[in-house]
Amino acid sequence: MVKKLILLIGAPGSGKTTDGSAIAQNHPEITAYSMGELLKEEIAKQTKLGKINSDYISKGELVPTAIVLDMMITVIKKAPTNIVLLDGFPRKEKQMKIFADIVSDKRHGIELNSVIEIRVCENVARKRVLGRSNRADDREDIFNRRMKIYQETITNIEKFYNQN
Repeated sequence: MVKKLILLIGAPGSGKTTDGSAIAQNHPEITAYSMGELLKEEIAKQTKLGKINSDYISKGELVPTAIVLDMMITVIKKAPTNIVLLDGFPRKEKQMKIFADIVSDKRHGIELNSVIEIRVCENVARKRVLGRSNRADDREDIFNRRMKIYQETITNIEKFYNQN
């Protein structure tokens, strides 16, 4: 069975996970996952992968593409529904291009149906992130680093998905 994928992209603090969860709650035929939450779950479990993820996330850096893609493909294939909403992916052009190759190979059983971008101004995103108190990476220096990475890549990601 082919899994239909919806990607939810946006800046740190744009509300991707909140919106994805709300969509899934209102539509039982959709399973929502947050790439950031999946990576942090590995950290909480203190797995070998979690320790690698922690090194990157604690510095505001992106987890390597191979790790992200492997986790993503695994959760999509194991999802209990045929429609999967995933937020926080892609974060860089390399991820986007490799994933496009994966989707074009029908053997993987993943079909990209839609990409939705959530836009908020940087000040709103900053207030949201710095207003959270439950995450170790919600510090101003980490937010600035994550926002810089997002701003460096989003234009090319938008162009890619608008053309395809």
